[in-house]
Amino acid sequence: MKNMKLMLTAFAAMFILSCTSTQVISSYKDEKTAATDYKKILVFGIFPQQERALRQETENRLADRLKDLGYNAVTAMDEYGPKAFENIEEAKLTEMVKSGGYDAVITTALLDTKDDQVYQQGNVRYQPVGATYDRFGRYSSTIYSRVYEPGYYTTSTNYVLETNLYNVITGNLVYSVQTKAYNPSSAGSLASDNSKQIVKDLREKGVLIKKS
Repeated sequence: MKNMKLMLTAFAAMFILSCTSTQVISSYKDEKTAATDYKKILVFGIFPQQERALRQETENRLADRLKDLGYNAVTAMDEYGPKAFENIEEAKLTEMVKSGGYDAVITTALLDTKDDQVYQQGNVRYQPVGATYDRFGRYSSTIYSRVYEPGYYTTSTNYVLETNLYNVITGNLVYSVQTKAYNPSSAGSLASDNSKQIVKDLREKGVLIKKS
């Protein structure tokens, strides 16, 4: 009964964690800036080269959620390609964005990844076999089978991301949020959960409004 309760508790914890795999850990809004009806938003992921798939998913999912609010959102990968902004000077970057007709840029950067190893204890269970007890040897070898399942390590990868919204016209930071994703199952899952939390926080803080 005790083992069953522990198993149910573990399954419940896993279920809760799976439903909230991405969480907002901090966010900031420039209180001097009211919600703005941005005409065109560039969604720009800043990721290591080996995380190109995650960058693509991140830009696509966030752009889709912004479109759902009625904003014209375009991904940097679609507009400029994967390497356009590498080693570019700030003035040149600003010029490219302004010439593209963007009045806002929302960036998502991968700040950190961390692999955590957790040791899962093996199980020890006793299985009755219905043998007689008249001899010690028979008792010790047959009355119970002691079955041991060896423990093992599980590895989870956690991601910390930062998303910033800039007003291109003023050059000011309007909003910033840090999120943490706990062992996402895929790049798509991480991007989907992360964009959902970001847009939810943007709306709750009044940075963006639903236009349609």
